[in-house]
Amino acid sequence: MEHRLPATSEMARAFSELFVNRRAYTIQSTRPHPKSGRHYYHRPKGRNGAAVRGLTLDTVRRHLAGELGIYAINPETQRSKWMAIDADYPTALEDLIKVQRQLDDDGVAAALEKSKRGGHLWMFFERPVLAREARIYIYHLAVKLNVQVKGTGLSEGIEFFPKQDELRGSEFGNAIRTPLGVHRGARESRGWRYWFYGADYNLADQLAYLNGLPKVKEGHLRRMIEGLEIPLESVQRVRRTEAPTCFAAKPGEFRILDYVTVRRQVGRNWVTRCPSCAAAGHDKCGDNLAIAVEEPRKYCCWAGCSKEMIRAALGRPIRERRSA
Repeated sequence: MEHRLPATSEMARAFSELFVNRRAYTIQSTRPHPKSGRHYYHRPKGRNGAAVRGLTLDTVRRHLAGELGIYAINPETQRSKWMAIDADYPTALEDLIKVQRQLDDDGVAAALEKSKRGGHLWMFFERPVLAREARIYIYHLAVKLNVQVKGTGLSEGIEFFPKQDELRGSEFGNAIRTPLGVHRGARESRGWRYWFYGADYNLADQLAYLNGLPKVKEGHLRRMIEGLEIPLESVQRVRRTEAPTCFAAKPGEFRILDYVTVRRQVGRNWVTRCPSCAAAGHDKCGDNLAIAVEEPRKYCCWAGCSKEMIRAALGRPIRERRSA
């Protein structure tokens, strides 16, 4: 029953040393979305509706009995203390093991973590390094191994975090599921943890294994990327889009972007106030509604409002199709 044992303060401290690079974080919803059944991630809010940004040791300790997501880049320094490679397609584990072997040949130790459809590779730096330099290294390693990189015109491939070279002060970048927490949506693990392959399946041994991994020195990283860059077209695909672009609408077609004002981009979604929540006096932070950047016909409310409720609140109810 190790999956259910509580984490100690020492475990939370060891975990924070490895993974926490800034105080902002996300948490996984306790209830599944009524339509998709998925447990989405969102930034936590306080009692007054303001976003909570303080990732404390107590938060981490609770994470080890729940689930949260962390951000790679500290916008004050543009540096990250870790690099993570995410793969979740049919040949994901084969590619991750191939990458792990090449990393080892390069003198870089990486820990392989299980996931629902593939896995994650994590490597840690002796001191936080520039996100841009870490990304250059992994990009060219993937090219060398002929491993596809998602987001460069391909629907499948590895994704690496941090996803951006740099952030502005108000930006968050892309969060990744934090290791060793209890994943509520993982049916095959019965809501238990995804473990790293290199140690016994308990928190103490897992954290000891991660802390024992050799950390990559910044000088070693810079020697490996000397003279290298990421092609501009690839950088543009992962950097922040400046403004939402509407799709070409058919006559009379509903477009959500015609009715809301986008506040900011979080990962792959535009974020704004949910009209249905607002009508009920909720969503004071104005970030419950997510609209897909690449396909703005897709949108959902993290608080659980249905599309019917959102359309009704906008005065554009969904008409029921008449049976023949």
